[in-house]
Amino acid sequence: MKIAVEGCAHGDLDNIYATLQHLEHTENVKIDLLICCGDFQALRNEEDFESLSCPAKFRSMGSFWKYYSGVERAPYPTLFVGGNHEASNYLWELYYGGFVAPNIYFLGFAGVVKFGGVRIGGLSGIFKQGDYRKGHFERVPYNDSDIRSVYHVREYDVKKLLQLEGAIDVFVSHDWPEGVTQYGDVQQLLRHKRHFEQEIEENRLGSNAGKELLHKLKPDYWFAAHLHTKFAAVVPHPNSNKATRFLALDKCLPHRRFLQMVDIPAAAGPLEFTHDEEWLAITRAYHPYFPLTRQPMQL
Repeated sequence: MKIAVEGCAHGDLDNIYATLQHLEHTENVKIDLLICCGDFQALRNEEDFESLSCPAKFRSMGSFWKYYSGVERAPYPTLFVGGNHEASNYLWELYYGGFVAPNIYFLGFAGVVKFGGVRIGGLSGIFKQGDYRKGHFERVPYNDSDIRSVYHVREYDVKKLLQLEGAIDVFVSHDWPEGVTQYGDVQQLLRHKRHFEQEIEENRLGSNAGKELLHKLKPDYWFAAHLHTKFAAVVPHPNSNKATRFLALDKCLPHRRFLQMVDIPAAAGPLEFTHDEEWLAITRAYHPYFPLTRQPMQL
């Protein structure tokens, strides 16, 4: 299966799809699936700006609205997780995941689906320790604080993912797992992002929750974005004879490395999104404990 992986979309679906169609034509390939690693910005109308954490001068409707309204249809099955610049009001309506537009699937705040026999898990948002143990307390209309905390990763969603026992082929997040930089070319990364140096030296760059998931789930591939640079690494998992191929990508702009083609062996299965039985069981088991307050949860 040929999967196109894209970093931060920032609502620029028209250009992303046009780039893929150009690649298909020039490289004589067929793309089966597009995965976007956050900052998707599923803005349906101008009212959604009120739930987008973004300075006003950077606000742009982008082109998602065309696919939502039916003016255009996504030419490729598209899967995405949320980042820190999203129409959070809309994504909250699809907390468990679902189609935001025909052929465009949101994986939810945490989720697992299958596509063509490939098992794909993901976690939306970015990590902030101060909000990690809280519930999902934010409600529309968001105040200046809640519009930012709504996209912070919660322990409840991570704990659900940690219950997975079956193999994960692909995992998708917005921010990077903490410590992943030690498995790639750090010097090259610092040439592009010198201000990361102190965080890397202190092992603070990335998500602690992501690190825990990486070493528990041991996916074959992990795709991310957020830091607006391309970075690759191979993370070994001692005592398991497995390794995770990690890839982070830039945002969709000219002359930026925002797109990568990946060939992944596919098991028998339809080229469509299907529910994952184990994930449904975990979701059902955890539902009675779904936290909706500011109070820290003891799970």
